[in-house]
Amino acid sequence: MDTVYSRETTLLLTNLVVCDKDDKHSNQHKRSNYLSWEDYFMANALLSSNRSKDPNTQVGACIVNKDLKIVGIGYNGMPKGCDDDDLPWGKNPANPLADKHLYVCHAEMNAIMNKNSSDVENCTLYVTLFPCNQCAKIIIQSGIKEVVYMSEKCVDRPEYKASRLMLTMANINLRQFVPQTEKITINLKP
Repeated sequence: MDTVYSRETTLLLTNLVVCDKDDKHSNQHKRSNYLSWEDYFMANALLSSNRSKDPNTQVGACIVNKDLKIVGIGYNGMPKGCDDDDLPWGKNPANPLADKHLYVCHAEMNAIMNKNSSDVENCTLYVTLFPCNQCAKIIIQSGIKEVVYMSEKCVDRPEYKASRLMLTMANINLRQFVPQTEKITINLKP
């Protein structure tokens, strides 16, 4: 089916094409080195992970809807209202109450809880580390349908095996992120 334009639109388009062909140094074409959607969303998760105060593991998450809009962002940190200077950041100490795992909210949980839409059903979660079993339950209950993860460094631990099992049983698509861009530089000073 041919597109029909008004006479004014046709003239304008014709003039743009003619001008562009005459100008050898024209910047009228889109650039070719822009970020893919996948890289853009994982870059947002990575950037968010930089907000984490955890000295060992910084994780970020970015939730995206079917319209490619970001609807939630999160990183691992202490619950709202709990001073992160007063709670422990260590792992597996002799005193179980001094273990960060009892207190830290994971990036996936924060992204789901901090969403800026009514729900995250049928969305995709981009996350820098494969979700643990606790986050898998929240992901499943929230209705997220796909998890794109960067690292699965803890894949052999029981909580990650349980996570993969639950996410697979719930028919959530799991795939490891494959970057198209090697490096992204963000300069905060012009």
